[in-house]
Amino acid sequence: MRGTGSPGAEVSVLPTLRVPEELSARVPAEQRGSGRDDVRLLVSRGTEVTHHTFRELPGLLRAGDVLVVNTSATLPTAVNGRLGGARVVVHFSTRGDDGRWAVELRAPAAAGTTGTGTTLPRAGGPPGAVVRLPGGEQLVLEDPLAPEGARLWWARVSYPDVPGLLRRCGRPIRYGYTARDQPLSAYQTVFALPSADGSGSAEMPSAGRPFTARTVTELVCRGVQFAPLTLHTGVASAEAHEPPYPERFEVPETTARLVNAASAGGGRIIAVGTTAVRALESAAGSDGVVRATSGWTDLVITPRRGVRAVDGLLTGLHEPEASHLLMLEAIAGRAALERGYQEALERLYLWHEFGDVHLLLPRLPDETAHTVHC
Repeated sequence: MRGTGSPGAEVSVLPTLRVPEELSARVPAEQRGSGRDDVRLLVSRGTEVTHHTFRELPGLLRAGDVLVVNTSATLPTAVNGRLGGARVVVHFSTRGDDGRWAVELRAPAAAGTTGTGTTLPRAGGPPGAVVRLPGGEQLVLEDPLAPEGARLWWARVSYPDVPGLLRRCGRPIRYGYTARDQPLSAYQTVFALPSADGSGSAEMPSAGRPFTARTVTELVCRGVQFAPLTLHTGVASAEAHEPPYPERFEVPETTARLVNAASAGGGRIIAVGTTAVRALESAAGSDGVVRATSGWTDLVITPRRGVRAVDGLLTGLHEPEASHLLMLEAIAGRAALERGYQEALERLYLWHEFGDVHLLLPRLPDETAHTVHC
């Protein structure tokens, strides 16, 4: 879950970049007259940049490469409630080991501002505050996740089956740059699997969204392997761009063995999304060996920390203030990131979860200058 911690003294990678509002993807690709795998694909190999559609991905990878994918399913975690006489929207973020839930309280946006169904930030708390939920249920705010934090709070919910409550009364979290509410299916990836205890992600692991059965089949036919893991994402700080809070994850033994064997054989380990990087790197020792691991991770990837198991990353386009850009810099280097984002702006790529994607691969051995290919 993205929180109020600070990733050391490291600062924004792209402080002068400005993304025009019109480059926000307001609806899914399917509603723009194309398919999920028709989104554009920006490829960075060091400072070499090429432009593709996502359907071309199989031809850009090679036999022996491994795509590490997050199988967490997206939950409908936005629920209407009332705090005193005020309407609020509760974003359910993460279930704690003690049965409490980390939640964010949001204010419904006024009609005609950011659109029906969107919300605005508001402070959490105070301790003991009672939020009335649909069906006569309620949650009680207890304490903030971090001493200095005001956004995310631990809360106890009167209804024991919170995933069931979400299925009945919830809807996907939606931000103001989108045009309208979407069905939950628009926020599921082809890799999403139901969890035995109903757990899932508060927000979609969106880097996996462009994959379709056809794309996956073609990749497998070309010798690219898939390594599944799970990380249940929390609620992002869309306005404050906070670094991550701890999140629950699992890297199974089969994935650890596959990644280690592929890496030893010269295959590239390419994470599909920042969530896959966080989970896999949390299971990698200082020797670079990945071991089966589950639990909570508070790992924040920065250039200072670096990466141990990941060679490349497929991800969306992030806001210039996003803490995730430090992870991208750790994988690809600042020069590659600056070059890629400059190209994305000039070529009018689309940002956010319904937008285009960026593939960061290791630099070609003979690369010596900035090059761009159409």
